[in-house]
Amino acid sequence: MIILSSHYLPCIEWFRALLSEQDVIIDIHEHFLKQTYRNRANILSSNGKLALSIPVKKFANHTPIVDIKIENGFPWQHQHWQAIVSAYNSAPYFLYYQDYFKPLFEKEFTSLVEWNTELLKVCLKLMKLDLSIQYSDNYYKCMSDDVDYRMLISPKNKEEVITPTYHQVFSEKLLFEPNLSIVDVLFNHGPRWKEFL
Repeated sequence: MIILSSHYLPCIEWFRALLSEQDVIIDIHEHFLKQTYRNRANILSSNGKLALSIPVKKFANHTPIVDIKIENGFPWQHQHWQAIVSAYNSAPYFLYYQDYFKPLFEKEFTSLVEWNTELLKVCLKLMKLDLSIQYSDNYYKCMSDDVDYRMLISPKNKEEVITPTYHQVFSEKLLFEPNLSIVDVLFNHGPRWKEFL
């Protein structure tokens, strides 16, 4: 069994883990941790890697991610969508895929898990993946043969994730940036995404 956290537009490493096993659980009852991919995604802008961070309402220590609420007091979704458009408008598949994502960025969500789940559904649809993903009913305690990625896939992890290089929108002026959000691969290479995981 693969154990994953709920991530915002998950990175390539997350999808690689997802596809490595038939049985997958996304633990939505683990404690929310700041400065993680649970509310952050990295894309490639014209100036390099750009972190998109979802603002969340104040919460007590040890709050399960399923109870984390999004702070909608300012137009973060509009800002994130504009950053994505600016970064990928000239990408080969952005025109084909943008209409799957845009409506979600125009709809207000209060739950971080609900937001992440809806975006994941869009990614899986575009990737033509029909997976049986389970969501935890409580904190998932790993068994001996489980592979727990909850703390391994993190922006704080300094170990570089090795991925095949591929053409990115700003390849002519920037070095290849590995392990970005899966949207980087989707917008740049569409149905060929498997080649780059």
